[in-house]
Amino acid sequence: MDAGTSRKAIVIGAGIGGLCTALSLQQQGWRVAIYDKATSLREAGAGIVLAANAMKALDLLGIGETVRNVGAPVIQADIRKWDGTIITSLPAAKQAALYGTQSYVIHRADLQAILVQAVTDTTTIQTNKQWIDGTQSEQGVKAVFQDGTQEYADVIIGSDGFHSAVRERLFGQSPVRYSGYIALRGVCTQEEARNTTQGGGFEALGPGKRFGLSSLGNGRVFWFAAINAPQGKLPPVKERQSELLRQFHGWYNPVVSAIEATEASTILAHNIVDRPLLSKWSSGRVTLLGDAAHPMLPNLGQGGAQAIEDAIVLARCLRNPDIPAALSAYENARMARTNRIVRMSRSMGRMVQLENPFLIYCRNKLLASLSDARYISRFDPIIGYEL
Repeated sequence: MDAGTSRKAIVIGAGIGGLCTALSLQQQGWRVAIYDKATSLREAGAGIVLAANAMKALDLLGIGETVRNVGAPVIQADIRKWDGTIITSLPAAKQAALYGTQSYVIHRADLQAILVQAVTDTTTIQTNKQWIDGTQSEQGVKAVFQDGTQEYADVIIGSDGFHSAVRERLFGQSPVRYSGYIALRGVCTQEEARNTTQGGGFEALGPGKRFGLSSLGNGRVFWFAAINAPQGKLPPVKERQSELLRQFHGWYNPVVSAIEATEASTILAHNIVDRPLLSKWSSGRVTLLGDAAHPMLPNLGQGGAQAIEDAIVLARCLRNPDIPAALSAYENARMARTNRIVRMSRSMGRMVQLENPFLIYCRNKLLASLSDARYISRFDPIIGYEL
């Protein structure tokens, strides 16, 4: 790159992690170009939970208040049995007081729109661009795309998600780890769901399955169902609603009401998967971020939060003009934390998807016995984290 110009970064992927990376680098004076293989910017999915650590990271990016205005605060969070009987209520208010912010739930598309609005003044976003390679030299790195586009930069950041082309190019194919359960998700209105929880939500636990519902703001709720199943046994679109109603027949009323109230064609279904942990994320002037670096199961609600944290730490490390050294420092700063959360999320999944009646009884007794202080202490290293 020319010595007289500001440094330039190419970000592969225009999801939450990629957009936060662009925003964070802009704050450090970088020029950023984002490329995404999708034909248009559209964030798939339904709701995303942003715990206190994510909200504080978004505050550092200057968009925390906008997210608070659009999303819904988590004021109440209950864990129930399948029939609605309360097991325990999580100390949401005490955590908010301790950390200085509530957790929030927001629709992924709303969060993406906020981020796009924040970065587009000085960042270019190009869609329908499939990255295929990065050629490096001492002076910089060249990004090569399937349509023949080539662009030079100081660094390439692969934030292209679970199926990352950058990850595969750097480190080869890595196997998919199936969790043992599938997830279905949807959005409906608060009134239609007959949700009695205002400003928060609940998770209901049954044998080999669970159902979570959270307020999204603007009268909407987001719900998910996780069901133990053989890998690849996703119900087709036309059967998803009827299969959910069969699986959750007789459950706590808002569960059934939310399923019935959701437009059947909009219900999403996924195998819940992650990948083996990598021993490194970077090679020369190319690195990984978010799900491309450390895909994790959604059981702790930290996938998006960790991508946002990655973005801020990476930009700080890139103050060092020695790009390979900066990327090494980024790995050293982030890898132990994200690996821990990947492992904790796997463990949490095993606990909440139990099928054995005796183990379920023991789990519920344990959850009911946890004091607020013990619960907060258990998750403080994740939610109380300060960048």
